[in-house]
Amino acid sequence: MSTISANDLKTKGIAAIEAALAGQPEAVVSVRGKERFVVMDLDHYRYLRECELEAALAQTRADLASGRFVEESADAHLRRISPPAEGDG
Repeated sequence: MSTISANDLKTKGIAAIEAALAGQPEAVVSVRGKERFVVMDLDHYRYLRECELEAALAQTRADLASGRFVEESADAHLRRISPPAEGDG
C-alpha cells in the first residue's frame, strides 16, 4: 500500500491521491510521519461496505440459529437497555 504525506496532499491535492491509487485500491495518508488515514476509490469502499454488511448478516443468522436473541416488545426492550433514571434505586 502506498503512502501519501499530508504535505504532498496539501501541495498536490487530488493528483497525489490519484497517483497513489494508480494500480491499487487504497493508500495511507501520513501526518507528521504517522499513518493516520486511508483513502480509496469509491467502488472499492462500496465493495468493503458490502462485505461488512454481509458479515453482519451472517453473524445475525448465526445468533438466530443458536438462540442468542431476545423476543420482547419495544417498551420492554427500552426498559432493558435504558439506564435507570436518577432517584430510581
